[in-house]
Amino acid sequence: MQQTLHQLKVFFRSERFKKYARRFGFFIVGVCCLLLFAYGALSVYFNQNKTEIIAKVNHKINEGINGKFHVKDFHYKFLTGFPNFTLALSDVELKDNQWNSHKHTLLKATEIEVRLNIWSLIQKEVSIHKIVISDAAINIYKAANGYSNTNIFKPKKKKTATDKEKPETTIDEVLLENVHVTIDNQLGHKLFDFAVESLKSKVDYEDENWQTNLFLKTKINSLAFNTVHGSFAKAKVLQGNFAISYNSDKEKIDIETKHLKIGDDAFDIVAFFNIGKKNSLFGINIATDILWQNASNLLSSNISSKLNQFGLKKPIKVNCDIRGDLNVEGDPKIVVQADIRNNELTIPDGLFTNCTFKGIFTNNFKTPDGFSDANSAVILTNFKADYENIPLEIPQAAINNLEKPIATGILNSDFDVSKLNGMTNEKILHFESGHAKANLKFQFDIVDLYINKPHFIGEVDVDKTTFEYLPKNIRAENTDVKLSFTEQALYIKKIAYKHKNNIIRIDGKIDNFLNLYYDAPEKMVVNWNIYCPNIDVKQFLGVLKTNSAAKTAQKKPAKRNVNFSNQLKLVIDKCTAVINLKADKITYGAMTATNTKATLQMLNSKLLLKNGTLQTSGGSITFNGAIEPKANYYIFSSTAQVNRVDIASFLKSFNNFGIKSFSPKNIKGRLSSNANVTGFMSGKGDLIVNSMRGKLTFNVNQGALLNFEPIMKVGKFAFPLRDVENITFSDLSGDLNLRGEQVDINKLTISSSVLNFDISGIYSFGRGTNLALTVPLRNSKNDAELEKEERKAVRERGIVLHLIAYDNEGKMKIKWGKKNK
Repeated sequence: MQQTLHQLKVFFRSERFKKYARRFGFFIVGVCCLLLFAYGALSVYFNQNKTEIIAKVNHKINEGINGKFHVKDFHYKFLTGFPNFTLALSDVELKDNQWNSHKHTLLKATEIEVRLNIWSLIQKEVSIHKIVISDAAINIYKAANGYSNTNIFKPKKKKTATDKEKPETTIDEVLLENVHVTIDNQLGHKLFDFAVESLKSKVDYEDENWQTNLFLKTKINSLAFNTVHGSFAKAKVLQGNFAISYNSDKEKIDIETKHLKIGDDAFDIVAFFNIGKKNSLFGINIATDILWQNASNLLSSNISSKLNQFGLKKPIKVNCDIRGDLNVEGDPKIVVQADIRNNELTIPDGLFTNCTFKGIFTNNFKTPDGFSDANSAVILTNFKADYENIPLEIPQAAINNLEKPIATGILNSDFDVSKLNGMTNEKILHFESGHAKANLKFQFDIVDLYINKPHFIGEVDVDKTTFEYLPKNIRAENTDVKLSFTEQALYIKKIAYKHKNNIIRIDGKIDNFLNLYYDAPEKMVVNWNIYCPNIDVKQFLGVLKTNSAAKTAQKKPAKRNVNFSNQLKLVIDKCTAVINLKADKITYGAMTATNTKATLQMLNSKLLLKNGTLQTSGGSITFNGAIEPKANYYIFSSTAQVNRVDIASFLKSFNNFGIKSFSPKNIKGRLSSNANVTGFMSGKGDLIVNSMRGKLTFNVNQGALLNFEPIMKVGKFAFPLRDVENITFSDLSGDLNLRGEQVDINKLTISSSVLNFDISGIYSFGRGTNLALTVPLRNSKNDAELEKEERKAVRERGIVLHLIAYDNEGKMKIKWGKKNK
């Protein structure tokens, strides 16, 4: 190794090497002098032949155009672009023959640098090797009548099969610097506007075909396929390399680029453009991984204004396919496909977490209906997500017509109902436990991007749920619900409900549910079939109560979200419920009834009772009535027929109707009556006796009056030998008018084992009693053995007493006298 280095060192120092080095140096200097001489000669040649060269350039350009090419000045650039001859054109303008009518200059440039082939130039020909356009504006214009200023270029003549030369008008290399490019298509309402910072292209030709690798950096001022809807990628910087090829037979340009930067995002794009006069179809396919917001901002404003209301936290895989006709008015066909995995989706109504689905957007949902918002759709498949912690699955859904969007699809869910608590925006329902399953087809409008009036068809099952309906302070435990939604009705197939002492099993039907729920809840009729092994009426009355605080809260502006609680409350308040009730056991205070049947109608907060029957106190009652809450009370009205109930038990059930002068233990027998009364009940459901008004007739069979003190007082001095402590009745009947605290006794007939007497006048539950008593003194012990007409004939034989029972400072007094005397 050292020997080799020594030999090289000796060689470089030898006279032989120095001799060759001097010769090589002279050669280099000679070449440089020759080049300088050649470029000097070219400069002299240009100056001497400037007029001829300019004429040839003008001729070269003008022979291929139908218009006017104007150059202010030419000058030669010394040594630029060697070995080519470089010519600079200053203040260049290119106008077509119809410029005066449309005023769109095809080309206006501060400088265009043209590099000409030297050998062709020496042979009196002009061959352009490279063109550099700086500080220029290119304006391609197509009028509404189809005319374009690109018609300035004359069609090329086809070469023969034996002609292998390049076309005379080819350009091998093109550079653009600071060039404003506008393509204004008035016919198709399209506008493409680019501020090109840099464009570099080297072109390879094969006959009439060519291909190039092009670098482009530009700002997109407009990429509008429909100027009515706005631009795609507006104000974004585009930068990347393009593989572009042109096929002259097909008159088609193909473009492909990888990792093209648009803004901060990279795209893979494949596109084609047909540029023939009869074929102007184009197609663009774009693929990328991108954030939702970034993708939305690349679309036209009519689409992005809607999509910007939504959001996805993580990047998504997107493929966008755009196809159309450059000469056809309106939007191109747009299909966008997205693949979303484990993402967070934000919508105006809330947030979906753990979100996975595939989505497709198309503006040509139904092929014959064209490309428009009205024919646009978003299609979702295999959607899985959690909404407010509630898991949802949507195998397929579609949002049709983006002008008036309608969403349809299938929804499946399986969750603990306590998760529903997070969906309410006011205190309506509170769930403690239970499990729900739903399998529903849904449809809803989207108004201002918010879900509106959702409709469902399918099944909902809720098992063993415990909840509170807070406006009425109702608590239900271990409740099972099975709902079936159809086009015609909502079927409530099974509700098992337990609340305090109430056990209720319900099934029912709501006709035309889907239409009336939102549009006319006041017309909704809920038909219930209710079976109750046991129900406490006083507890049930709480359902009718109106919560004033809730009413006040309802006046506040409601939050706009998917939450249905406000509408549900409105429907509950306004709908009519018709209930076919069957109860084994009903309790009302001290009263117990069995075998109860009735039809109940709930209208707003009013409860109507129709065709009611029940068994109580050894007899039966048929009734109709109404109950309506007012402030802290209930207003009731009722018509009732009481048939042979045990009077003592019956009076005890109703707290003796507030009568203090005797108690149920003083009387026995079988009561039958007809009543038509109105009145009030307390907030706890207790009867307020002195509020009743109406008519009452009654009779008691097999009756007896036991230890009734007022009679016993009279009997001590009037009938000392008669049993006034145990009086039996052959007739006890009355006709009464109830008017609050006072009762008008039109007729009260008593035929007993001690004596007979008739009573009329006023009885008061407070002050003001004034009763007239007619008392025959004859012994009526054996009257029960007589026929009815015989009893009537002998009733007032003998001595008859006329007494007045009256109120004296709260105490009952008796005096001699007749009524009204």
